[in-house]
Amino acid sequence: MESVRDVRQLPKAHLHLHFTGSMRPGTLLELADKYGVHLPEALNGGEPPKLRATDERGWFRFQRLYDIARSCLRSPEDIQRLVREAAEEDLRDGSGWLEIQVDPTSYAPRLGGLIPAMEIILDAVESASRATGIGMRVLVAANRTKHPLDARTLARLAVRYAERGVVGFGLSNDERRGFARDFDRAFAIARDGGLLAAPHGGELSGPGSVRDCLDDLDAGRIGHGVRAAEDPRLLRKLAERGVTCEVCPSSNVALGVYEKPEDVPLRTLFEAGVPMALGADDPLLFGTRLAAQYDLAREHHDFTDAELAELARQSVRGSAAPAEIRERLLDGIADWLGES
Repeated sequence: MESVRDVRQLPKAHLHLHFTGSMRPGTLLELADKYGVHLPEALNGGEPPKLRATDERGWFRFQRLYDIARSCLRSPEDIQRLVREAAEEDLRDGSGWLEIQVDPTSYAPRLGGLIPAMEIILDAVESASRATGIGMRVLVAANRTKHPLDARTLARLAVRYAERGVVGFGLSNDERRGFARDFDRAFAIARDGGLLAAPHGGELSGPGSVRDCLDDLDAGRIGHGVRAAEDPRLLRKLAERGVTCEVCPSSNVALGVYEKPEDVPLRTLFEAGVPMALGADDPLLFGTRLAAQYDLAREHHDFTDAELAELARQSVRGSAAPAEIRERLLDGIADWLGES
């Protein structure tokens, strides 16, 4: 019988983690108390809220909870704490590389403006990386419910800070609103500036959303992408291009994209040769972090240790980590399997 190794000891990269959503529940409670923010029971009960975002009302509730949590981040010290704790949690789960996703416009009003907010975030990332030893960078994400001109502004900002820790440009929020092509100019600015294009697609909308990200935004990675499993031709396209899908199984179930963990099409993507990087998305709201996604693959999809190691390798290869960090993580994966 194959021995079952601890997935927390498996070196890996984490490519899909949202900024406020990375917060520890206890930190949210402390900050809410500090600033006198009334938290709804869904954020104050010690358990993840019950969510279902497959309809407009459900998505609005999810977004409202996220916005309330974000309102508790008001000072550079709060940002420093959030990033340091996110790094500590990832390190505990075996991550050696973390790309945290943020829309700095959401924090700018309380941090002195867009540029000061960006610099505070990047300073926090640099400090947390130095303190914990985890490699850490930033993916700037535009909000697809806002005007495409706002996305262009963010793309220029992201390029401006490419030498300070920004490695990619994304597009988040409800993909059922707006067209990917509306943001093509923003993504062209980001790509021309050397940044990875990593928009969300194929989560709340079907495979057409993934296809639009590929065709209209020239995506090098896809946030989620699981709905591509519904289209075999699209799966082949992703595999042939080597486009990594940032798959977040617990999030998919929590938001009602799939009813049960075993319904998430991990096997379908894996066997089609689509690279995957498992991610936690928003642990604050979904209740699980990175290692739990690997546990889910093992428990509900019968992934062997060798297959889990391959998922970890795919996460490293899909990352923007420099060569020396990739090599170290890949060597660590081999050690975990006992191959070295």
